[in-house]
Amino acid sequence: MKIFRAAIDAANPYRAVKKHAQLIKKSLLAGEYKNLIVIGFGKASVPMAKAAEEVLGDFLKEGIAITKYGHASEKPDKFRVFEAGHPIPDENGVKATAGAIALIEKNRDPDNLILALISGGGSALLVSPCKGISLKEKQKTTDLLLRSGADITEVNSVRKHLSAVKGGRLAGLACPAGIISLILSDVIGDRLDVIASGPTAPDSSTYKDAVSVLEKYRLMEKAPARVLSLLKKGVEGALPETPKEGDPVFKKVENRIIGSNRIALKAATKKAVDLGFEAEVLSSEVAGEAREAGKELAIKGKKLKKEKRKTPLCLISGGETTVNIKGKGIGGRNMELALSFAIEIAGLTGVTLLSAATDGTDGPTDAAGAFADGKTAVKGKEKGLSANCSLENNDSYTFFKRTGDIFITGPTGTNVMDIQILLLGT
Repeated sequence: MKIFRAAIDAANPYRAVKKHAQLIKKSLLAGEYKNLIVIGFGKASVPMAKAAEEVLGDFLKEGIAITKYGHASEKPDKFRVFEAGHPIPDENGVKATAGAIALIEKNRDPDNLILALISGGGSALLVSPCKGISLKEKQKTTDLLLRSGADITEVNSVRKHLSAVKGGRLAGLACPAGIISLILSDVIGDRLDVIASGPTAPDSSTYKDAVSVLEKYRLMEKAPARVLSLLKKGVEGALPETPKEGDPVFKKVENRIIGSNRIALKAATKKAVDLGFEAEVLSSEVAGEAREAGKELAIKGKKLKKEKRKTPLCLISGGETTVNIKGKGIGGRNMELALSFAIEIAGLTGVTLLSAATDGTDGPTDAAGAFADGKTAVKGKEKGLSANCSLENNDSYTFFKRTGDIFITGPTGTNVMDIQILLLGT
């Protein structure tokens, strides 16, 4: 827990925005822009907005922040703060985004600066369906994608082509105003066109890519008819593509990554060493099926446990796995990873794992993740639960809640994907 909290502290969006806002303040003092407006969206948008207000308040004309329900403590004074649905967008998100679009269009002037504060969750929270697509149809499409096992890049390639603001289209709405985006990355590789579906970045995906994702996961017969019709028109060239690299709308756009999983892992490693462990980062790009990732980590742990050492070992990794939901239980990718790990190491001593989401929310639950060791499966059995059956039913939350190994942090104020911390005794 101490190692995890060190990682969270290093990815603190409030401090990161404060640091970068000082540089923006110099530009404003130099008279490069007349007015400043701020648009924040994502799970960390409220602490990011608070930091921007504290540094740039004298220049701030108006601001809007859109965040997930329950993530809006300590609201900044000069911002309208909206709470909305995540990971499935809702009507509050649509209303909040309409307000953000109106504010941008009202200030679409070459002498104005728009500061975009972007963090994970922005894809669901900044929601404005394309003309001809209803919120209900977008909700159904999003739900199908999230349940299919598609990774975030694939999910967002579809989202971008059903949106009036994603895939660089927000930059198009703001042009010719200047844009500076301060971005907290929650995707592997820190890809600007994937984080929050890249509203202020050139889009590398196409309508054809979006259709290919639906085909790959056999969703063509399940997706709403009007969604399929819109994507088909886009493939045929009847609709304009999302703006690409070199498009004039990005001439006055600057995108800056201010926080990431890699930064968090570096801090976690330092904390582990301070606590007396030999520490190593395995990867910052853990992906694929959560249960497979958990199994692979367990196999590595078992192998290393056989080796004799004088100092305990801490292996740290990060990334974002997926879950192909087939059961009727409740859980999240971190708990599923931990449960798979527990099954693989059942009976082994001196090996303990924590897998947790840095935003404090693993799937549609109140947990960040879970702990697992060689006794976990046995503890479940004592409670009348089968670890294997719980995994097959995607019911990891119920399992860990009953065993007492659930990890609950509440909203952390940041979001830089997931972290796995594996401790191996001597």
